[in-house]
Amino acid sequence: MGLLDQIRADLTAAMKSKDKLTVATLRSVVAAVQEAEVAGTSATTLADEQVEKVIAAQAKRRVEAAEAFEQGGRTEKAADERAELTILEQYLPEQLDADAVAVIVERVLKDGGYSTMADMGQAMKAVNAEVAGKAEGRVVAELVKSHLS
Repeated sequence: MGLLDQIRADLTAAMKSKDKLTVATLRSVVAAVQEAEVAGTSATTLADEQVEKVIAAQAKRRVEAAEAFEQGGRTEKAADERAELTILEQYLPEQLDADAVAVIVERVLKDGGYSTMADMGQAMKAVNAEVAGKAEGRVVAELVKSHLS
């Protein structure tokens, strides 16, 4: 069973159990996947890796929205966004912890010979090829920047 099929099955189960938060979150994921499938010049069916990218983008939006709500003093809305994020994280690959990402960054920078801020773009490309969705881009960028400066 593909990832999208699993999401649809979980959506059906959430509907039967009347879990409104899960239903709303999974419906938004299915809608985002369908939108991605018809984007561009021709309609395509997304592979699991592409579905994961769509879910990761949805998760990133939840994080940013929660931060914005907290800055605006709307803690209840921030809590809702974080609850949706928890649901989305079930469908994403296990995230690497900061120490594991730091080890990968150090190794890639050493192997590639990246040492100055001028190498930032190439270094980020090399590190992102290694972590491939298993770490948040913001964290990776901060680590790369701190090692290069």
